[in-house]
Amino acid sequence: MGIETVLDEYLYNGKSPEAIASMYSTLNLELVYATILYYLHDKETVSRYLDNWIEYARKAQEEYDKNPPPFVKRLLKIKAERNRQLVQNNDN
Repeated sequence: MGIETVLDEYLYNGKSPEAIASMYSTLNLELVYATILYYLHDKETVSRYLDNWIEYARKAQEEYDKNPPPFVKRLLKIKAERNRQLVQNNDN
């Protein structure tokens, strides 16, 4: 788990360190506080890192949405067919 997860919960979701530690089995309170302290000691660098990480994740999601794996395409096709059948059944 990266610092992104902890800082996202802390900075953007307003979670307390205790709440964050309880949310993830791989974290303890000491690690959560260490991550927050790391951020507080160098906000500029960590903020820049987070901005870059968010942009990377956004682009990766955009690329995935444009070209999902074959099994996802099949599932989306099945879902669309089922929805079409539901609409047809409701119209009858």
